[in-house]
Amino acid sequence: MTHSETHRIHRSGWLRAAVLGANDGIVSTASLIVGVAAADSERANILLAGTAGLVAGAMSMAAGEYVSVKSQEDTERADLAMEADALENNRDEEEQELAGIYRDRGLDEPLALEVARQLMKHDALGAHARDEIGITNELSARPIQAAIWSAAAFSAGAIVPVLAVALAPSKWLLWLVPVSAVALLGTLGAIAAVTGGAPPLRGAVRVCFWGSFAMGLTAVVGKLFGIAV
Repeated sequence: MTHSETHRIHRSGWLRAAVLGANDGIVSTASLIVGVAAADSERANILLAGTAGLVAGAMSMAAGEYVSVKSQEDTERADLAMEADALENNRDEEEQELAGIYRDRGLDEPLALEVARQLMKHDALGAHARDEIGITNELSARPIQAAIWSAAAFSAGAIVPVLAVALAPSKWLLWLVPVSAVALLGTLGAIAAVTGGAPPLRGAVRVCFWGSFAMGLTAVVGKLFGIAV
């Protein structure tokens, strides 16, 4: 029998970007549409607001995600350059430093030194990046990937309320858009939870709660002030 384990941590980068983008697309676009519809706007204005929200939101998500993850990547590169310089000029001290990390994790002195020596012989920078700085291939910054996932996920989520406006009768919009958005949020939350190894009901409930709160608040604003928000 072969023992095998399937870990999910390698999914964390794209999963975070995809879930954040889709949730934001659904909630922000549906809330925008509900707010405009609650102000007794015409269908053309509601559709225009929803479409503009989709395009602007997708570009904003992509730009914001790229800038933030790019900053993380810049920090990682600076740390790696600093570590590479230290390895070149103070290799013995770096070996002792790595051995100290392994001692703190429970290895005795001779074994910690031997492990540090062997790992540095194989890939010194990789060993220090992983065990000293905490940079791994699975969790390293990927700004372009994060930007693409965010924009695509936002668009996929936002298109649902926009299509509801385009296809449904005007008198149904104030209940059809929120209901379809909450149903989609619940499904997405459950899928994301299962993908990440968490209970699906918990993931569904929390996104449905905050999505409903956002749409309800925007509807109140639209109704009270009679303006498109």
